[in-house]
Order: sequence, then structure tokens, then C-alpha cells
Amino acid sequence: MDPYFLGQRTDDWSVAASRTIRDFFQRFLTLIRAGKEAEAYDLFTHLNEPNETRLGLSRGRPQGRGVGAGDSKLIFESLKKSKAVQSGLVEDLEDCRLFVDGIDKDKTSDMVTNIIRKHLLEYTQSQCRNFGISLTTAPTGFMWDPSTHQWTTGYDEMLIVNGQSILMVPKAVVSYSEAYTPQRYHQHFILNFLQHEQLRLGTALVERRVLKNGDVKRFVTKKRLKATIAPPSKEFITQFTSEHPDVFQQFRAEAQHKVRSLSNEELGPDQTTTVAAYLLRELTSTPPGPENATKYHKIIAAVLELLLYPHLITPETEVKIHAGRKRIDITYDNAASEGFFWKLHNQYRTPSQFIFVECKNYSGDPANPELDQLSGRFSPNRGQCGIIVCRNIDRMDTFLQRCADTYADQRGTVLPLVDQDLVEALQLLSGGNESNLEQKLQERFRRIALR
Repeated sequence: MDPYFLGQRTDDWSVAASRTIRDFFQRFLTLIRAGKEAEAYDLFTHLNEPNETRLGLSRGRPQGRGVGAGDSKLIFESLKKSKAVQSGLVEDLEDCRLFVDGIDKDKTSDMVTNIIRKHLLEYTQSQCRNFGISLTTAPTGFMWDPSTHQWTTGYDEMLIVNGQSILMVPKAVVSYSEAYTPQRYHQHFILNFLQHEQLRLGTALVERRVLKNGDVKRFVTKKRLKATIAPPSKEFITQFTSEHPDVFQQFRAEAQHKVRSLSNEELGPDQTTTVAAYLLRELTSTPPGPENATKYHKIIAAVLELLLYPHLITPETEVKIHAGRKRIDITYDNAASEGFFWKLHNQYRTPSQFIFVECKNYSGDPANPELDQLSGRFSPNRGQCGIIVCRNIDRMDTFLQRCADTYADQRGTVLPLVDQDLVEALQLLSGGNESNLEQKLQERFRRIALR
């Protein structure tokens, strides 16, 4: 888990987790700069190697380079002595990876996991409740509380598997830490800047080559820069950044467009096709009727999360609103940075920070009461886009006209999906192809909006 990537995301879960990370680190910086080293060090005594998320590439027992026994002291000493920390250059946890010796992606990921443990626990609890997975009361471990700026611990409902606690992680917040790295900053920004400067000043590092046409080409190699004036050390990176903060800002701005969630295929192509095939069997074998309504809701929650990831994330079922007087079958956080759900919010001006889903496990066509039920859950603060999922709609054109009336009256955007839409998308995914469901929703929206 990369704190820089987490800080760039705009979905509610990521924003809350990022605030907690920032609160922890700002508390640490405040204590260090106030000379309260004992209190500052105490914050690091609860950072250890967290195995509950099962992130990493080790087989068997963890063998990574994360925060192990004794590392907390070393990290603390490195931060305390860092010129970047003392000068104020470091303001966020992700910057430690660039400027502080001994801190790499594994250690920052471990630190993040410890700091946002409460968010991970709450996410785990919600997903277990969504899908009927049993929880056990057990020790939580230490969790950072931003309201008190302290570590807290206690007992809570935990996911225990084979005697070990498990913390689920929203897969959309997991990424390869390749964009915000000291190596990339040094190689592609610092050295590029120094090449131009050496050429501009005509220093001794400038080399010359006569081309075939007789022209003389002047150049400076990065290899010579590294060997002479720009070693790839964090001490040099800190010094350079203090003198050229504009280059650092360019790096941050460019990195923002490079980080992304891992795709389903990167997380596990074989698992994706297997899960898609399993959900396809479950969907097609579940008969309509009220006795199977709960099962149908759970299947749809899983199907949409799989097919619309990474744009819709963190599903929650049976969400209560209006002091519990109304419920929404399923809600998703809209985390899209491109595609239909991004356009919906940013181009079509439909508030859609959350996407609501109502599931109708009966054979007949939905009508105005079902539309009104869903649109009645809308509000500018919650969002005004929802999806009705049902087994079949014989008169699709009639229902789309009803959706168009709702849209024209500015009561929100309601999009219909039927089993056949989901079956086609799952068949594509189980065959190793991309899902077409978002395209299907885009087409339905056009038919509604352009009537």
C-alpha cells in the first residue's frame, strides 16, 4: 500500500485512510520539531510487520524487507537525523521514501498498514457482513486514533481463519509502487535537469561528437553525472530538492498521472476467470422469487464489483438511510478516474459519489413504483445515479422511456440491467476478455438522455 497513491484517490475510504496517515505523521513531526524525542519514538513502537493483509511475494513464512523486529528504532533514528525532516522538506509519509535512508516501499507499506488498521478492520467487517462470513471477537492490535492522536487497542469482531487474523484490503488501493520512487525522481527529473544545466553553462562534463554531416553534437551523459556531481543517494536528492523545489513539484505532478490501481488480471488472471465462471453459474442457477432475494442480492453485489472494478469499489449491502426508515440494497463508492462513471460525475453533471443498486428477483418488468423507490434514495449529497438489476425486462423501450422521464424531471439517472447483460459480461471475463458492462451502461444512458 503506497501512501502517495492512497493520497491521490478521491473515494471516501481512501480519503479517510489518507487523513489518518497524515495525522499520524504530522503528530510525529510536531513532537520531533518540539524536541520531544521520547514521545516521538513511542509512536514507532507499535509499527511492526503486519501479516494480516497477506500482501507481498513471499512463499510460506514472510521473508520481506518490511518493518521487522528492531526496525522501528532504526527508522526512528533515520527520520530523526534526516536533514529533509529537520528542514521541513518532508511533510508526508510518502516523502520519507524519497529522502530518508532505510525507508523503502516495503517499510512504508508496513507502516501504512499499521496506521490504517482501524479502516482495514471496518472494511473487513463490512465485507464479511455483505457475504455472510462469520466474525470472532478477538484482540484488534494497536490502531491509530486521529481524534486523540494516540494508539488504541481493544477487542472487536475479527475475521479469524485457521487461528490467524485476516484484514481485507480494498483491492483498488493496492498498486505497484513504481511512480513515486527515489530512483525515478533521480533518473528522470534530477539528471534531466542537470543535463540541461551543464549544456547551458558549457561545463567540463559536456562531450562532443562529430556527426556524418559535419555537425557537432554536444551532450552530457547521465553516467558521468552520477559519477561526478549527482550520486543517486538520498543525501544528494535532499540537497538538490532544497535548491530546486520546482523540479520536485514537477515530479509530484507527473507522478500523479502514473499511479493506478492494479487490474483484476494483475491481481490474478486465473483467479479472475475462475471467479467469473463461478458467479456465472450461481447467477444462472438462482431462480427468481422472494425466497431467493437475499441470495440474488449477494450474487449481484459480487458480480458488479468484479465487472465494474476499479471504477466502483467497496460494496455495502442493506445500507440504511433516513434514520433507518429506508434501505438501499447495495451501494458502491464511485472511484472512477476515467470511463463512464467519471463522465457521469464530471461531464454529465450527475452527482454520483455513490452508485445505488436495487435488485429485483422477480420475473415481471419493473415499473414506476420500482423507479420511484430508487430515485427516492437519491440526494445531491449521496448521489443521483442508480442501477436497477432484474431478471428480465420484456418491454425495455417502455422502461427506458420511464427512466428518461425521471432524468428529464431532474430526479436522477436510473439505468437498467438484466441477467442477459451480466451473463454476456461474465462470459467474456471468464474467457479471458474484458467485460463489456460499462459500455452497456453507457449505451443505456445515451438512450435515456437523448430521448
